Parts: sequence; structure tokens; C-alpha cells
Amino acid sequence: MGLRAKVSLAIAGMSVLVAALLGVLVHVRTAEATLDAARRAMDAELVDAVARHLEGQDTPLERGPVPAPLAAEVSRGTRATYLEGGRTLWAATTAGGEIVSLSRSYAGENAELARLDRTLLWSGLATAVLASALGWAVAGGLSRRIRAVASTAGRIAEGDLTARVGARGRDEVAAVGAALDRMADALRARLEAERRVTADIAHELRTPVAGLVASAGLLPPGRPSELVRESAAMLRRLVEDVLEVARLDASAEVPAREPRPVEALVRRAVAAAGVPGVEVVVARPEEGAVEVETDPRRVERIIANLVTNAARHGAPPVVVGVDGALVTVRDHGPGFPDELLATLRAYGPQRFVTGSAARGGGVGLGLTIAAGQARVIGAVLTFENAQGGGALVRLDLRESVRRAPG
Repeated sequence: MGLRAKVSLAIAGMSVLVAALLGVLVHVRTAEATLDAARRAMDAELVDAVARHLEGQDTPLERGPVPAPLAAEVSRGTRATYLEGGRTLWAATTAGGEIVSLSRSYAGENAELARLDRTLLWSGLATAVLASALGWAVAGGLSRRIRAVASTAGRIAEGDLTARVGARGRDEVAAVGAALDRMADALRARLEAERRVTADIAHELRTPVAGLVASAGLLPPGRPSELVRESAAMLRRLVEDVLEVARLDASAEVPAREPRPVEALVRRAVAAAGVPGVEVVVARPEEGAVEVETDPRRVERIIANLVTNAARHGAPPVVVGVDGALVTVRDHGPGFPDELLATLRAYGPQRFVTGSAARGGGVGLGLTIAAGQARVIGAVLTFENAQGGGALVRLDLRESVRRAPG
């Protein structure tokens, strides 16, 4: 049940409760006032009848038995009135040594009270309906504002740091919206500062790293020289990856689209990855090659990163599947750890996060770059663990499929 319905029901319930309490109070006070007025009138009628009786005139006085409580009061020498069973009103006194009385039906007063109760009931129901409608309208505005705040928070969580609530007013919802906007401003400023620092550091490292690589190439042959050259090359790749992540974070990348067959892109990417033993499996090759309008360099970089990641963190064989415009990369290792898989599904790859020691070393930039490049070309990356073991990543290029004219 939504907030709108809850608020409306709460207001309706409170309206019914207040209407019921007021109805009971009005009923009780009206019944008391009606009975008091009837008793006064009956007592005045009794006094007049007794006076005429003493003068010898005909009167409606009765000399029969009266209700016991009334008789007990009259026996003490006083006039008294008594409502018997809520249906008959009595008035009695003593005259000439005997009890004389008057009685009449109380049905008229009961009918008036019944009409009053019906009026109060319908008035209470009408008030509850009106209050519920008013509550529905008010809660609708409140619900829309809360949904706007939740939607903005969702967009920020998905990476849109330009999303803002723009809340107005001074109530609690406006305060939450303003706090969310301030948080987004602070988060954006912090991420921008981190991106600039990362890019600046990577830029500063490019020159000395290039010199290190060149110097390593001049070392005499031997195992120590090979280790130095391998480490220098790895450091150079890391710096280039950090620079690429910084560019992707800046959202300044523009894809250069051109038509290419998906299978050809995949085979070029697998060759560029340089991972031995990778198998490319094409589903339904008899249907012909599927072409996509995309940025070939970025697609190849995505697939090469996925293959390299599978070979580094998983176990052979690494299988790359091509089914139309859907590309899958699967290894046969331990798969993604549960915590990492939950993070991948909720937020996508996070830099410098590899999940656990079970998936080997690394700095977590391969999947980050792949996800960033996929975002640039409008592709979709999904992560899961395959049945039978191993990590499975899908690259969906179906939005880029080249349609035949006409």
C-alpha cells in the first residue's frame, strides 16, 4: 500500500473516530435535554391537573398503581417524574391522601432522537469521505514529491551526478531534497577532484615510464633484464589504463561509428588480447554475418579486456560466443564471488576492486574500462556465474544492429 493510500485511510479513520465521538456526545446531551424538558412539561401539567382536581373539576389524573421507584419518591411527600423503560413518562404526587399520576408515551421524543442519530451518522460519513478525498489530494502531492526525491537518488546511484531534486518549500520533504542535492554536489566535486588527480598523476608518469621502458630495452640479455622489461611494460599498461579510465569518467568520449560484422570484430579482439587457447564459437553461422553500426576500436577493446580478465582470473578454456549481436565471454574458473557479483549487478565494475584472492591479482581496471566503453557506444554489459562453474559476461550490441534500408 502506497503512502497516498495510507495517508488517505489514516485521515478517513480519524474523521470517522472524531465524528463518532461527537455523535455520541451530541446524542447524550440532546437526550438529557429532551428528557429534562419533557419532565418539566409533565410536572407543570401535573400541578395544573391537581389544582383543578382540588377545585372539583374533571382531570386526566389516574389513581391506579405507578412504577415502584416513582411510588417510593411520592411516598416521601414530593412530586416526581419517572421515565419507565424509555417508553412511558410518568408524573405523580399525593392529593387527598392518595397517589395521583399522569402518564404519556415517550415515542415522539424517541423518534426525534432517532432522526438526530441518522443525521449525525450521514453527516459523519460525508465528513469522512470529504476528509478522505482531501487527504488523497494532499497525500498525492506529498507522494509525488517523495517519488521525485527517490527518482533523483536512483539516478545519482546509477552515475548521473547532474540529477538534482530542486526542492522548494520548508517542510521535511524539501529538507530531504535539499540535503540530497548538497550530497550530489559534494559527491560530484569529490569525484571530479579524484579524476583530475588520477589523470594528472597518470600524465606525469607517462614520460618517466616511457623512459623506463626504453631504458629496459637497452639492458643486456638475461633473465633479470627480462623481468625489468616485463615490469616496465606492465607499469606502462597500467598508466595507459588509468588515463583511459580518467577520460571515460570525464564523459568526453565520442564514438566513431561505422558498420562492421560482429564475428570479425570478435576475432580481431581475441587476436589482439594475445591469450592462447581462446575458442570462438559462432551460433547459427548459416544465417550470415550480423553487422552493427558501432565504434570498432571500442568494441574490440571491450572484448579484449573481457578475454584477458577471464584468462587472468578464471581458468581455461576461455570461450567467446557469438550469437547475432550478442557476445559472451566465459571462463571455467571459480566464477565471480557473491559479494563482487552483487556489486557488479547493482553498480557495475568498480576500479581497484577484484572481489577476492580467489580470482587472482590485478587492480580491477579491465572491467571498469570495458563497462565505460560499453556505456560510450550504447552497449550493455551483464555479469553472472555460468551453470557448471565459471564467470560469464554478456556484451549486448543489439541496439547497434545495422538495419537493411526499406
